[in-house]
Amino acid sequence: PTAFRNRITARVYGFILSEMGTAQAVPFFPRTLSFAKIGAPNEIKRFWRFPIPRFGMILAMISCIRYLMGWLIGCFRCREDLILENLALRQQLLSLHAKRPRPRMNFSDKVFWLVLRRLWSGWQRSLIVVTPQTVVRWHRTGFRLYWAWLSKHEHRAGRRPITRDIQELIRRMVAENPTWGAPRIHGELQMLGFDISERSVSRWVKKYQVGPNPGKQWLAFLKNHRHAIAAMDFFTVPTLTFGVLHCLFVIGHDRRSILHCNVTRNPCEFWTGLQLRQTWQSDVSPKFLIFDRDSKFSSEVVSTVRRHGVTPVQTSFRSPWQNGVAERWVGNIRRELLDHVIVLNERQLRGLVREYVHYYNEDRTHLSLRKQTPNGRTTRPKSSDARKVVAFPRLGGLHHRYEVAA
Repeated sequence: PTAFRNRITARVYGFILSEMGTAQAVPFFPRTLSFAKIGAPNEIKRFWRFPIPRFGMILAMISCIRYLMGWLIGCFRCREDLILENLALRQQLLSLHAKRPRPRMNFSDKVFWLVLRRLWSGWQRSLIVVTPQTVVRWHRTGFRLYWAWLSKHEHRAGRRPITRDIQELIRRMVAENPTWGAPRIHGELQMLGFDISERSVSRWVKKYQVGPNPGKQWLAFLKNHRHAIAAMDFFTVPTLTFGVLHCLFVIGHDRRSILHCNVTRNPCEFWTGLQLRQTWQSDVSPKFLIFDRDSKFSSEVVSTVRRHGVTPVQTSFRSPWQNGVAERWVGNIRRELLDHVIVLNERQLRGLVREYVHYYNEDRTHLSLRKQTPNGRTTRPKSSDARKVVAFPRLGGLHHRYEVAA
């Protein structure tokens, strides 16, 4: 009995020392305990002759009791649970060894824990690396991905999907008619013969509809009122003898056509009023006339404009962009005519300007008019023979007009 007791005592002490993991005395615990003081056998006294901290002994005993309790509980558990727990712990150890110093779960690890969650009810007891909520989140993510893939590859039930052509047509109607709603667009689609429900149209209208665009609203406003708007302005031309000639023109906003144009050396109030009366000799006259605050447009000129039933609209100070149509025409005549000639006198400039106005109204195409002329130019039938096209010079050969020969 004594030999058996000594053998058991040696094994217990050896297990305690292995759990401590150290063979050094801790300086914070001066009172130590050796094997010789507790009646250990001679073999232990000879091979384990070093001090043991008292606090370390307590921790070792707690760890020993924990392992003992785990061994006792494991005796009553089934073999399948032990195998699954061992497999879970080994998988986490492999993950920790492979992903040091910062472990991360890869796709295979996530699949392993998702399968283990479905097969074993006690999977949470062996989970150390991540929390159970993380595994549940992985499962929900996989559920969403699975059904998203299934909905894309399997046959869809329910109503027929809207084709790409109808979607583009709805988007076009929304862009071209910002004040239209889904019922109005649905009615237009029905008139075109498309079999689609109003609810589907409403869903696509909400997708394509954007907030009001102030630029488009102003553009629509100007298009609706441009037939009642005209503008006038002066521009100067230097002569060969270093003189200055003044050119007055009136342009309509509807077709960008030049209503009147004349040249003078001394632009006075009487001459300006006379030009306005010549402009509106017919009964047709615009409702608004835009001009800047040049000193040549005095109060007498404003009164003349009002006597013709036209409302004068003066731009702000130093704001030429408010009379943009007139300013653009000044740039056109300078680039296309005046930059290529040297004006000798008033008579020559008047002839050049009148010829350019005729070319501008009758021959020159405009982007704003969809490649048409202000006065309307007849479109000839298509010709496959380029030799039948004849050129007619304009402005001394600076520009040409082309026609198909008879």
